Amino acid sequence: MSFRGAFTALVTPFKNGAVDEEAYRAFIEWQIEQGIDGVVPCGTTGEAATLSHAEQGQVIKICVDQVKGRVPVIAGAGSNNTREAMELVALAKQAGADAALIITPYYNKPTPDGLVAHFKALAAETSMPFILYNVPGRTGQNVLPKTIARIAKEVPEVIGCKEATGDIKQGTELIEAMGRDFTVLSGDDFTVLPLLSVGGHGTISVTSNVMPAKMSGMITAFGKRDTARAQALNLEMMPVNRAMFLETNPIPVKTALSLMGKMGLEFRLPLVPLESCHLEQLKKVLAESGLI
Repeated sequence: MSFRGAFTALVTPFKNGAVDEEAYRAFIEWQIEQGIDGVVPCGTTGEAATLSHAEQGQVIKICVDQVKGRVPVIAGAGSNNTREAMELVALAKQAGADAALIITPYYNKPTPDGLVAHFKALAAETSMPFILYNVPGRTGQNVLPKTIARIAKEVPEVIGCKEATGDIKQGTELIEAMGRDFTVLSGDDFTVLPLLSVGGHGTISVTSNVMPAKMSGMITAFGKRDTARAQALNLEMMPVNRAMFLETNPIPVKTALSLMGKMGLEFRLPLVPLESCHLEQLKKVLAESGLI
């Protein structure tokens, strides 16, 4: 199975404090209808940090059931506690996910030896394809290409990386170090096209929650060597890319989806609604982009 192309880091809709299954299923179906290449439940954008383990298993199961094998499902399953991550990876596999997205342990900032041991322990407990998630802005630690190469060598389950440093130089060095068989996905919507240009394979995107056809279309156009089309779509998405980070993700993207009528507007603390000044900016961008 290919884990390349445009993958949406799915927002998780809530209703009266619980997961809104009806809205979630309809949202996933819309994503597939719009041509998205794959979906990622229970990532940062899906507010996984506020889900119980039972809810996380529920959300992944709903997603897998709705997708019905039409596109790959990469389930968020990471933690800074290796034991907890083991449980989450097992939940992802039991729910039928095709791969697991594993964030590098945050806060405790393990050494390279600790990172290798972490991934080895996960693979020993539950063997399935892993996408390593390197996001220094969330974890406080940048995992360098040489360390990722070591992890992938010692843990064959690690078949790709969500590269969210925003550093094209580092992304290029990662592709250089890992070769073409290792999947490198942008984890930053501003770097998708630049990363494709140096050999990247796609994205796990926030913006594709609201613009799935354009994100998928850009990657498809680039693959067909239609660079003019890819560049045009990239520039069309840039205002929305910026708007998605007016405040902490996923506050703006969930607000946008609410304005688009895709789901209700409900967060779990410590996330709170968008500030009024940013709400007006978001509405303006969405209107100018033809989304509302």
